[in-house]
Amino acid sequence: MEYVIIVAGGSGSRMRSDIPKQFLEVRGLPILMHTIRRFYEYSQHIQIVLALPVEQIATWENLREKYAFTIDAKIVTGGKTRFQSVKNGLQVINDVEGVVAIHDGVRPFVPINVIQRSFQVAKENGSAVAAVSLKDSIRQVLSDGTTQSVNRADFRLIQTPQTFQTSLIKKAFEVPESELFTDDASVAEAAGHRILLIEGDYRNIKITTPEDLEWAQYVSN
Repeated sequence: MEYVIIVAGGSGSRMRSDIPKQFLEVRGLPILMHTIRRFYEYSQHIQIVLALPVEQIATWENLREKYAFTIDAKIVTGGKTRFQSVKNGLQVINDVEGVVAIHDGVRPFVPINVIQRSFQVAKENGSAVAAVSLKDSIRQVLSDGTTQSVNRADFRLIQTPQTFQTSLIKKAFEVPESELFTDDASVAEAAGHRILLIEGDYRNIKITTPEDLEWAQYVSN
């Protein structure tokens, strides 16, 4: 069985909006609905788990009714951090033989072929994390305040989905939260698992700022 935990805990502060960013409209639908629909288009049999802050659940149900959005998702209460939200989502998945993708609710443009590849690679190897190469030069800031050039070919920008064999990631999340856990891959890595990267997509942006939203509106037309 294939699962996806969609984490949607944004408040809209960086968007400078009173509306949580996942509920802002792009092309006539809230961003979160576009994200859910991408995974449903990949497979109508995928089990969708949606982690939302408790105070946003009623809003989500109202939006589903307003937009006649019928794709089913099991709702779980999100925590104060991403780690807690993902952990809550994993707790409702009892199938230890499956594969689960973890995806940002505000990445609505993830290509279906990236989703497909993530499940295939994770099923065979344990993990599959979407990533893209850097386009710009980068420099490392040293402890004394100086900087030095580094080879951008040695680095990747990490996206979601981050996909894992269910038994592997559920076990990895059985630890106390750490500030070192910057994403789901870092949790799995801390548990001793090798992280495999797959080719992501530059269109698979995370919509967090007004500039991101403008870009999303532009490419959706």
